[in-house]
Amino acid sequence: MLDGVAMSTTQIKTLPFGKTGRNVTAVGLGGEGVLRTCGEEARAAAVIEEAAASGIGYFDTAPAYSGSEGYYGAFWRSHPERRGRIFQTSKSAARTAGGARADLDRTLGTLGLDHIDLWQIHDVRTRQDLREIEGPGGALEAFTEAKEVGRTELIGVTGHHDPSIITYAVENWPVDSILIPANPLEGVIGGFLDGTLAAAKERGIAVIGMKVLGGSHYLNPKAGIGPELLLRYALTQDVSLIIVGCSTSEEVRLLAQMGREAEPLSSEEEEKLLALFRPYARRLAFYRGVL
Repeated sequence: MLDGVAMSTTQIKTLPFGKTGRNVTAVGLGGEGVLRTCGEEARAAAVIEEAAASGIGYFDTAPAYSGSEGYYGAFWRSHPERRGRIFQTSKSAARTAGGARADLDRTLGTLGLDHIDLWQIHDVRTRQDLREIEGPGGALEAFTEAKEVGRTELIGVTGHHDPSIITYAVENWPVDSILIPANPLEGVIGGFLDGTLAAAKERGIAVIGMKVLGGSHYLNPKAGIGPELLLRYALTQDVSLIIVGCSTSEEVRLLAQMGREAEPLSSEEEEKLLALFRPYARRLAFYRGVL
C-alpha cells in the first residue's frame, strides 16, 4: 500500500481539533490494516510502535475492528508514559444506552485505560439509527454521560453512507467531532466534503477524514495515482486530521512523512485527479451503499 521512506526529525504538523482546545497531529493511525486482525500481535505491535516513534499522536480503534483494541491495550500496558502524548479514541455501534455503556466498559478494560480522549457513535447510516440513538434510552444518553463523568473527554459520530445523516447529527447532537470519507470520489459525488464538512466547521466541530486510500483500491500506478497523491488530496481538505490503516512499519513511515511534508494540491492538480475518478465514482464508492 505505502512505499518505504527515510525517517525525518521534522515534527508532524498539528492542527486544532475543532473548538475543543486540543491539537492533533495531521495524520493518525487508523484501526484497520494489520490492526483489524486477530493473532497478529507481533506485526500489530511493530506498526503501533512505529507510529508512536514517528510522532503520530492519534490512535483510532473500535470494538468492531477485530483485535484492534487489544493490540493498543498491549501497547499502553508497555508504555504508560506515552499516554499524555497520544490521543486515543474508540467507538461504539450500540444504539441503546445500555449497550453503549457495556461497550465502553469493555473498551476501557481492553485498552487498560481509565478514560479515552474521544468516544464515537459508530457507523450511523439511517434515519432509524438517528431515532434510536437520540430517543429515550438511546446511545446518545450514554455518550453524554460518559463525557460528563470523565470516562471520555470528547464525543463524536462517524458515518460514510449518507451525508444527510451525519449532517443531522452535526446540527442536532452535542458532538465534538465527525469522522467522514475524504478521497477524490467524495470530491466527485459531493455531500460529505461540500456539505457535512461545512456544517461541522460552522459549528466548530472537528472533522476527521477516513477512506483516504479506499482500502488500497484507489491506487493506480499506471494512471499516476499513488498513495502520496491520495494522502495529499485528503490533507488538502479542511479537516483536522486524516486516519489511515497501516500493515507495515514502512507504511507508517510514509504516513508520518506526509504529515510532516505534504503540500496541498493546487486547484489544477485537484481537478486533474478528480477527472480520473469521475467516470468510475459511483462504482468505486463501495462504502456509500446504494447511490
